[in-house]
Amino acid sequence: MRLVCESVGHKYGALDVLDGIGLTVADGECLAVVGPSGCGKSTLLGIMGGLVEPTAGRVFVEGAAPAGSLNPITYVFQDFALLPWRSVASNVALALEHHPLDAQVLAARVDDALARTGLREFRDAFPKQLSGGMRQRVGIARALAVAPAVLLMDEPLSALDAQTRELLMEDFLALWLAARTTSVYVTHNLHEALRLADRICVLSRRPGRIKQIVGVGVPQADRALPAAARAMAELAEQLWHAVRAEAVDAEREVADG
Repeated sequence: MRLVCESVGHKYGALDVLDGIGLTVADGECLAVVGPSGCGKSTLLGIMGGLVEPTAGRVFVEGAAPAGSLNPITYVFQDFALLPWRSVASNVALALEHHPLDAQVLAARVDDALARTGLREFRDAFPKQLSGGMRQRVGIARALAVAPAVLLMDEPLSALDAQTRELLMEDFLALWLAARTTSVYVTHNLHEALRLADRICVLSRRPGRIKQIVGVGVPQADRALPAAARAMAELAEQLWHAVRAEAVDAEREVADG
């Protein structure tokens, strides 16, 4: 399933946040969105997911959802968004409870999602008993349980320490490579974007416009290999220069204001 943004713009009152965003996320593609703070990355993701109504343009999906998909669009949030009074398994089941599934099918989907994220032995634990990385695994498992056609991720690793972030990024990459779910990944972390995405959309300072789209030609499975080091370093340099210029200008605007 493809996700299409057509001339999307947004204002909060008199404040222009996004302007003229036109892009298509291809079926099975992972698109990362990066840019300076305040450029509208999370607002764009909210518009893509139907949580925010754009003041200009539209977002729509094309194509059929994959077999077994219960939700056309599903989020993974930065703050985990778990219910503290529910167990791990019950938090994962929450995403399924409004679907007309019998108890056996629901339980099987929960068990499969827990197995894929390494959480089976923690199914009866509560969020307060888990580390930040494990809590985010629960959020990912909850998304996987509904087999979404499009997965939207709003800085899902930013609240974690560096070591946990690196480990979870590798686990997430393995899950994504197995399913190839159409995905949009908002992040401040250029390393994450380069590790995970097929293409990286660089937004300008506010109002956010598409400054550049960087294609990452190296397959995700090969990017950590020594043979890919030079190509990845060149892409990192290109991406940093694109983002740095916008970030510097954004900081100057704040200082001047």
